[in-house]
Amino acid sequence: MPEFSLKDRPGRTTTTTIATASPIIDNTVKFIIFYRYKDVTMSFTYKRLDKDDVTLLLVDHQAGLLSLVRDFSPDDFKNNVLALADIARFFNIPTILTTSFEDGPNGPMVPELKEAFPDAPYFARPGQINAWDNEDFVAAVKATGKKQLLIAGVVTDVCVAFPTLSAIEEGYDVFVVTDASGTFNSVTRDAAWSRMQQAGAQLMNWFSVAGELHRDWRNDIEGFGGVLASHLPHYANLMQSFSSQQK
Repeated sequence: MPEFSLKDRPGRTTTTTIATASPIIDNTVKFIIFYRYKDVTMSFTYKRLDKDDVTLLLVDHQAGLLSLVRDFSPDDFKNNVLALADIARFFNIPTILTTSFEDGPNGPMVPELKEAFPDAPYFARPGQINAWDNEDFVAAVKATGKKQLLIAGVVTDVCVAFPTLSAIEEGYDVFVVTDASGTFNSVTRDAAWSRMQQAGAQLMNWFSVAGELHRDWRNDIEGFGGVLASHLPHYANLMQSFSSQQK
């Protein structure tokens, strides 16, 4: 009986013995196994964030919807969202704001984000649940000319997942900022993460977004460290220690 060695994960080879009746069947089995496992053994391409080719989409961080967020504490979630906003401003990333039916129960966008981006395109969608169904919003995204999208919003499984899937379908590389997006509970969140990840989205947190955009500490130690320190108390201790050593 023929044996086939399959690399089903990095560093691991599985040998499978399959009984076949003829050389024709043998070849058929080999063909099926090759195409079943070829995606696993293909080389990986690291697509990293590029500060010159990315747009930030802040979707439905609205006063009413924030009350639905239960997978983060209110203080932690606010800190995460504002940290992402500060990162976008630090790197001069084009940012687009949008809300869903803000005249209804969802409420207006939180004032901190409108204050952070006073000149950003702002789209109060009259009813579309999926932001990508709003033609003006999509036109603004395309007008940036960027091929990468950072997306965060409330709630994760709808206001983030729907435009993420739509943007991927149109060829964008999408990076979902998980800790600046919130929803009802961890089960709902994890299912949404899995759905987006299977479609090709990369899941990140605001701290990893900052690091991948900055690339090299030597680009700006004090400025970049200051952004991190303003949202991570423990990092503020590191920066204070560093500053004292430079004196």
